[in-house]
Amino acid sequence: MTAIEMRSDHLLPPPPSVHSQVGWWGMVLFIINEAAIFASLIASYFYLGVSNQFWPPAGIEDPKLKLPLIMTACLVSSSIVLIFAEKGFEKGNHVRYRIGTGVTMLLGLAFLYLQTREYLDKLKHVSPGEHAYVSMFFTITGLHGAHVFMGLLMLAWALCRDLAGNTSPRYPLAIKNTSLYWHFVDVVWLAILTSLYLSPRWY
Repeated sequence: MTAIEMRSDHLLPPPPSVHSQVGWWGMVLFIINEAAIFASLIASYFYLGVSNQFWPPAGIEDPKLKLPLIMTACLVSSSIVLIFAEKGFEKGNHVRYRIGTGVTMLLGLAFLYLQTREYLDKLKHVSPGEHAYVSMFFTITGLHGAHVFMGLLMLAWALCRDLAGNTSPRYPLAIKNTSLYWHFVDVVWLAILTSLYLSPRWY
């Protein structure tokens, strides 16, 4: 979209709703597909858990909560900041959107840094191939970490589009889709936190 087209937005008829566009539904279907993958993995984790007398197995301590809770704070706050940024974009406040997106990305990077620290600590004591429990733990959290990284790339792409002047409140599909994906990644983490980190303390 050129700058001339953006300046003449007020002369054009209202654009179609984002929720009626094929691109938005494509992202929704993609998220449903990814949600099904995580649901299958978490279901497998619980199936293995009820099939074993001890879960985590004897000799493997319950996951520590300090880093995961800080990671949760990073992701939850990043979603809140991104909502704030998105609302600014809807009002035509590009500076608010850019700052909010930048803060969101920093919080996402902090999450990946903390996850790396957690992995390095765990790998000192166990390896991913040592037991089904450890394998499932690294598979689920690693896949989620890959989704966080993908979300960061999408946020960077949307931010670059905005900096280049290729977005406007009339045509928010790229911004909306990116935000939708990021919020999905955050919700999945809450499910992982409950399943992998908290549930071992309940039985």
